[in-house]
Amino acid sequence: MTMNVPGTALRSPDAARTADPARTPEPAPTAAVRQADGMAVASFVFGLIGLLAMNLLLGPTAIVLAALALHRGTSRSGRARLGLALGVADLVVLAWLVSADQTWSWSIG
Repeated sequence: MTMNVPGTALRSPDAARTADPARTPEPAPTAAVRQADGMAVASFVFGLIGLLAMNLLLGPTAIVLAALALHRGTSRSGRARLGLALGVADLVVLAWLVSADQTWSWSIG
Protein backbone atom coordinates (compact mmCIF):
# COMPACT_ATOMS: atom_id res chain seq x y z
CA MET A 1 0.00 0.00 0.00
CA THR A 2 1.33 3.41 -0.96
CA MET A 3 0.63 6.37 1.21
CA ASN A 4 0.77 9.93 0.04
CA VAL A 5 2.78 12.15 2.35
CA PRO A 6 1.73 15.80 2.15
CA GLY A 7 3.99 17.76 -0.21
CA THR A 8 5.08 14.71 -2.22
CA ALA A 9 3.63 13.25 -5.36
CA LEU A 10 2.98 9.59 -5.97
CA ARG A 11 5.36 8.17 -8.53
CA SER A 12 5.59 4.75 -10.01
CA PRO A 13 8.88 2.83 -9.76
CA ASP A 14 9.31 3.31 -13.52
CA ALA A 15 9.11 7.07 -13.16
CA ALA A 16 11.81 7.01 -10.50
CA ARG A 17 14.05 4.97 -12.79
CA THR A 18 13.70 7.34 -15.74
CA ALA A 19 14.10 10.45 -13.59
CA ASP A 20 17.72 9.54 -12.84
CA PRO A 21 19.81 10.74 -15.83
CA ALA A 22 22.46 8.10 -15.18
CA ARG A 23 19.89 5.34 -15.65
CA THR A 24 18.08 6.63 -18.70
CA PRO A 25 18.19 4.16 -21.58
CA GLU A 26 20.11 5.11 -24.68
CA PRO A 27 17.99 5.92 -27.70
CA ALA A 28 17.71 3.18 -30.28
CA PRO A 29 19.95 3.68 -33.31
CA THR A 30 18.17 5.05 -36.32
CA ALA A 31 17.84 3.18 -39.58
CA ALA A 32 20.55 5.35 -41.16
CA VAL A 33 23.05 4.47 -38.42
CA ARG A 34 22.22 0.76 -38.71
CA GLN A 35 22.70 0.99 -42.46
CA ALA A 36 26.03 2.77 -41.97
CA ASP A 37 27.08 0.06 -39.51
CA GLY A 38 26.29 -2.55 -42.16
CA MET A 39 28.38 -0.64 -44.67
CA ALA A 40 31.30 -0.54 -42.24
CA VAL A 41 31.15 -4.30 -41.72
CA ALA A 42 30.78 -4.93 -45.45
CA SER A 43 33.79 -2.75 -46.25
CA PHE A 44 35.87 -4.70 -43.73
CA VAL A 45 34.78 -8.05 -45.18
CA PHE A 46 35.28 -6.94 -48.80
CA GLY A 47 38.70 -5.51 -47.99
CA LEU A 48 39.74 -8.71 -46.24
CA ILE A 49 38.54 -10.99 -49.02
CA GLY A 50 40.01 -8.63 -51.61
CA LEU A 51 43.51 -9.32 -50.32
CA LEU A 52 43.13 -12.90 -51.52
CA ALA A 53 40.91 -12.68 -54.60
CA MET A 54 39.23 -10.16 -56.90
CA ASN A 55 41.11 -7.20 -55.46
CA LEU A 56 40.43 -5.11 -58.57
CA LEU A 57 36.71 -5.24 -57.77
CA LEU A 58 36.63 -5.61 -53.98
CA GLY A 59 39.32 -3.02 -53.14
CA PRO A 60 37.50 0.01 -54.56
CA THR A 61 34.18 -1.34 -53.24
CA ALA A 62 35.64 -1.52 -49.73
CA ILE A 63 36.97 2.03 -50.03
CA VAL A 64 33.62 3.43 -51.19
CA LEU A 65 31.62 1.60 -48.52
CA ALA A 66 34.01 2.70 -45.78
CA ALA A 67 33.87 6.33 -46.92
CA LEU A 68 30.06 6.25 -47.01
CA ALA A 69 29.86 4.63 -43.57
CA LEU A 70 32.18 7.23 -42.05
CA HIS A 71 30.27 10.05 -43.75
CA ARG A 72 26.93 8.77 -42.42
CA GLY A 73 28.22 8.56 -38.85
CA THR A 74 28.59 4.86 -38.17
CA SER A 75 29.02 3.68 -34.61
CA ARG A 76 31.63 1.21 -35.92
CA SER A 77 34.11 3.79 -37.14
CA GLY A 78 37.10 1.59 -36.30
CA ARG A 79 35.80 -1.18 -38.54
CA ALA A 80 35.09 1.34 -41.32
CA ARG A 81 38.64 2.71 -41.06
CA LEU A 82 40.02 -0.81 -41.16
CA GLY A 83 37.90 -1.53 -44.25
CA LEU A 84 39.29 1.63 -45.83
CA ALA A 85 42.86 0.57 -45.06
CA LEU A 86 42.25 -2.94 -46.38
CA GLY A 87 40.72 -1.53 -49.57
CA VAL A 88 43.81 0.59 -50.14
CA ALA A 89 45.99 -2.44 -49.35
CA ASP A 90 44.04 -4.43 -51.97
CA LEU A 91 44.97 -1.89 -54.62
CA VAL A 92 48.59 -1.80 -53.48
CA VAL A 93 48.81 -5.60 -53.66
CA LEU A 94 47.19 -5.52 -57.11
CA ALA A 95 49.68 -2.88 -58.33
CA TRP A 96 52.59 -4.88 -56.96
CA LEU A 97 51.42 -8.13 -58.57
CA VAL A 98 50.64 -6.46 -61.89
CA SER A 99 54.07 -4.87 -61.99
CA ALA A 100 55.69 -8.20 -61.17
CA ASP A 101 53.79 -10.13 -63.89
CA GLN A 102 53.35 -7.27 -66.39
CA THR A 103 49.72 -8.32 -66.85
CA TRP A 104 46.32 -7.63 -65.24
CA SER A 105 45.71 -11.32 -64.68
CA TRP A 106 47.97 -12.69 -62.01
CA SER A 107 48.38 -16.03 -60.37
CA ILE A 108 50.41 -17.39 -57.53
CA GLY A 109 52.81 -20.14 -58.52
